[in-house]
Amino acid sequence: MIRNGRVIDPSRGFDQIADVAIARGRIAAVGAKLSAAGVETIDAAGKLVVPGLIDIHTHATRDPDGPRICLNDGVVGWIDAGTQGADGIDQAVAIARKSPQPARVLINIGRRGVIPEGDTMDLSRADVDLARKAVERNRDMIAGVKARLSRDVAGPNDYEVLRRAQELASAFKMPVMIHMGQTMSPLSKLIPLLKPGDIVTHMFAPPPNSIIDDDGRILPVVQEARRRGVLFDVGNGRTGHLRWDIAEKVLKSGFSPDTISTDWTPEGRTAQVFNLPNVMSKLVMLGMPLARVIACTTMNAARAFPVFHGGGTLAPGAGANIAILELREGNFEFEDNFGNRRNGRVKLFPAGTVLNGKSVARG
Repeated sequence: MIRNGRVIDPSRGFDQIADVAIARGRIAAVGAKLSAAGVETIDAAGKLVVPGLIDIHTHATRDPDGPRICLNDGVVGWIDAGTQGADGIDQAVAIARKSPQPARVLINIGRRGVIPEGDTMDLSRADVDLARKAVERNRDMIAGVKARLSRDVAGPNDYEVLRRAQELASAFKMPVMIHMGQTMSPLSKLIPLLKPGDIVTHMFAPPPNSIIDDDGRILPVVQEARRRGVLFDVGNGRTGHLRWDIAEKVLKSGFSPDTISTDWTPEGRTAQVFNLPNVMSKLVMLGMPLARVIACTTMNAARAFPVFHGGGTLAPGAGANIAILELREGNFEFEDNFGNRRNGRVKLFPAGTVLNGKSVARG
């Protein structure tokens, strides 16, 4: 039993002080002053109790301890978004298989994965046949394809790289996630290649080729993509992906993210990103309602990949995967990717995780 917390479950429009009863690894009931004797109890007074967080853009496989670190942050499911291509995908899959929480990987269309000299600056690295063989031997763990399209990653090859990523993804009926911002080709050329269920990450990236025009209006091609089912994700990261003024203009236009993710790396653990609750706090600071922010990391994220379907909720009968968060008031500093700092009045901190009905020991 988790008692006395502020239970926020956007999937049911629920927000009140309540108890959460868990039995046999599932949510048994949610309500005020539930009766239960002789059960393990967690006192969540003064804390938030929300569905377990799902981070759809991490690089958790860069660190064998990445899955456990994320679990301590309240993350009960994660996607590694293209750390490895065909050459190293087996290594990434091995870490994901051992993850205590559900995890999947996106294969980078560049065979060597993320590399300093640019994943697909040499177009020959975007080897569809090699990637297809890698997916076939790991089909249960590869959930999609990652195409990083920035000018320092793909250069003038961005359109062809995305075309090849779609060729691979279509063969297995999987989504593509594109890393946008600072591309050489305009989004008006790239986004029409996206299909329903594909994901645009780094949606707050600044020009060149942001999702807004010079007047701060969302590009028509972006609006049309959302209408046909393309998802838009934050992907905080550390380099070139998030600038406060762009985020403000996008949100002011009414174009909120579908999902909020970290682009987590071991380096990001100590600067800018830190953890998913910290990234969520940035969106609260920018004016998004708390319940909407929680929805982006729970029910919305659960819909993005089949492995998480049925998650992101505290509905009775659902798996008991829960994040306990502290919402502290004060003066907190947040940083974008360009050294710009802003202060917020509240910040979320991880305070506990329940996975499959069992409390996770922090450490």
